[in-house]
Amino acid sequence: MLGTIYIGAFAPQTGELSMKKTYVLDTNVFLTDTASIKSYGRNDIVIPTVVLDEIDKHKHRQDTAGLNARKINRILDHYRTSGSLSKGVRIDKGKGLIYVAAYEMQDIPIGFKAEDSDNKIVATALTLQRHGKKVVLVSRDLNLRVKADSVGIDCQDYDLDKAVETPEELFSGLRVIEVTDEDVDKFYTGNLVLENISFLYPNQFILLQSKTNEKKTALCKYTGEQEPVKKIVPHKDTWGVRARNKEQEFALDLLFDENVHIISLVGRAGSGKTLLSIAAGLEQVINSQAHKKGYQKLIVTRPVQPMGRDIGFLPGTIEEKMMPWVAPIRDNLEHLFGDKAAMEMYMEQGIIEVEAMTYIRGRSISNAFIILDEAQNLTTHELKTIITRVGEGTKIILTGDIQQIDNSYVDATSNGLAYAVEKFKQYKISGHVTLNKGERSKLATLAAEIL
Repeated sequence: MLGTIYIGAFAPQTGELSMKKTYVLDTNVFLTDTASIKSYGRNDIVIPTVVLDEIDKHKHRQDTAGLNARKINRILDHYRTSGSLSKGVRIDKGKGLIYVAAYEMQDIPIGFKAEDSDNKIVATALTLQRHGKKVVLVSRDLNLRVKADSVGIDCQDYDLDKAVETPEELFSGLRVIEVTDEDVDKFYTGNLVLENISFLYPNQFILLQSKTNEKKTALCKYTGEQEPVKKIVPHKDTWGVRARNKEQEFALDLLFDENVHIISLVGRAGSGKTLLSIAAGLEQVINSQAHKKGYQKLIVTRPVQPMGRDIGFLPGTIEEKMMPWVAPIRDNLEHLFGDKAAMEMYMEQGIIEVEAMTYIRGRSISNAFIILDEAQNLTTHELKTIITRVGEGTKIILTGDIQQIDNSYVDATSNGLAYAVEKFKQYKISGHVTLNKGERSKLATLAAEIL
């Protein structure tokens, strides 16, 4: 019987230790955050045996989940060298024990399929509970939490750190400020300094609006206290692309600002965030002689986030496997060049690099214009890994739509893009723009609104 096999793990606790909880962690918790095992203080952590099988199935993936699967295996192997995972190993000083546990068949609830992995996790929690443990099941799977609750198991979600409480609270990069007619006139003479205005951030864009005439407005950028606000100078042509609205004009202002090294552009499909970024990159890399800041290469990348079959199931070489992920980037490049042969020439010369983010990790990149597309599918850890690879003279642009997330391990408030927006907004080397208007086509704009 299991009670005799796992004597250490299932021995009833007495006295002060009886207040300890035993947290049973689901697979998705480990694939979300490998540091989760250190998040529960002096309480114990249990890994059901079926979770080990599920982690193993994910280890060959090329995304964050695969990286975390491989990492948690190494972590568990390290703990194994310090003792038996069947009896429990101390996680760290002042922490509880971590151990692996199975379930007893008698604990499969009536009506639950015995071969289902989630049901085995529930059964493991019930077995622990029957042996006197105060069990809490932790899962990011809503259905599993409902199952656990239905059989009397305390359960909870794994709480990720949120950049903001709701998507609507995310920093927009723009603020409307009512001023006098005289202030608007003073702005156009270049002498307007905004005073006694709270919560303005460096490089935040401002729409000055007259209190007496709402049609009397001015667009500018806040640079700092005691400094005049900066006038937004329209860009006439950027590699054949022109701004179609004020948000796109704001984006171009940041993309060509040599003092801004990290830019976040958030907007729905068709808002122009990726196209503008690539156009600005081409202009400053290939036409570098025309600009103060010339970059040696343009790197455009995006995370490998499967929306169906994983990369391992796709046929062909690594390059061929990556094509579904980099195809949208190549489409934008071909549109901007018009001449596919010219684009291929620059790619062969290494001036333009288009590749999945898997191959960016680990590099140290200097004097480059980097565009990280679909950044909303990154975890905060993965984003940190990329940004810390940036060397001297490099500008990095993060683009994405926090409402369109394909990564099941992050959401609109906990993804890497949202974190970057909130964490960098107070620094002068950063800038952010939210693009609200679709410009791809009337059909694309309508579809984004009604579907």
